Amino acid sequence: MTIMVTGGAGYIGSHTCIELIQQGHEVVIFDNFCNSHVEVIDRVTQITKITPSVVRGDIRDREALQTTLAKFGCDGVIHFAGLKSVADSVREPLDYYDNNVVGTVKLIEAMRNVGATKLVFSSSATVYGEPIRLPYDEDHPLAPINPYGQTKLIVENMLKDMINSGGLRAAILRYFNPVGSHPSGLIGENPNGVPNNLMPFVTQVAVGKRPHLNVFGNDYNTPDGTGVRDYVHVVDLAIGHLKALEYLQTNRSICVNLGTGRGTSVLELVRAFSNASNREIPVVFAPRRAGDLASYYANVEMAKKTLGWSASRGLDEMCRDAWSWQSKNPNGYIS
Repeated sequence: MTIMVTGGAGYIGSHTCIELIQQGHEVVIFDNFCNSHVEVIDRVTQITKITPSVVRGDIRDREALQTTLAKFGCDGVIHFAGLKSVADSVREPLDYYDNNVVGTVKLIEAMRNVGATKLVFSSSATVYGEPIRLPYDEDHPLAPINPYGQTKLIVENMLKDMINSGGLRAAILRYFNPVGSHPSGLIGENPNGVPNNLMPFVTQVAVGKRPHLNVFGNDYNTPDGTGVRDYVHVVDLAIGHLKALEYLQTNRSICVNLGTGRGTSVLELVRAFSNASNREIPVVFAPRRAGDLASYYANVEMAKKTLGWSASRGLDEMCRDAWSWQSKNPNGYIS
């Protein structure tokens, strides 16, 4: 198939493009590069020996989307393009509704106008909100606690309405915490400014870019007092998108968690990364942050049953591959 990947130069998008190309699909990357790097395209080419088509465009530009879909004869779309910082969404909620919600409306309009009917959507476990029970299963009540999560839930509901109208086949993938990098070390997570997520912060401490890791809260009701999360290797996550795309060939819809089903604490991850990198990770404990949850992790049985997908890479591989990327690219991508 020919697949348009919105946000395909980003962290998860670029890893998914590699998996698509290696499975014989034609890839068209549609990205405005506001939070990604052009150098990614060369790295994808190095790994796959095939250069994907690239269109620089904004997800809110329906004409650019429509032109791209028609020009390349795209069979479907994997939709990553979106703003993703919880903290930024609280400070600038309108930006998040504009980009994440309005942008998806424009994408679906463009798809409808050219007859492209398959969409894989990058959603998030943030749609669940405070856990009523753990692990989160797909039937858990949905109550996001920040604007970022709200935008994901709005898009999920919109997609469900489109599916019910008969105008779309869609897979909604609720991610947990993507980490790691491609085993080549050529592509990886390269956040702008101060990382919002744990793993890239840890890797920057290990490589000497930051003096220590702030751990927010060590008095949670968890085994070691630090927050527990479900970390999933980005390559496993990328493969999940291909499984979802295959599923839509013969099915109309699915909404499914992508995680490992296992919780890992902050200190457990730090120890594993220290072992993988052979570097000491200095830790400074700080007060809890407002809105942080003590613990959350996925029920992954539906992904196994419906997609035939499960995460195969463990914490050691996540840390090893993250360190491979950061140690080979201490300053990230060279623009």
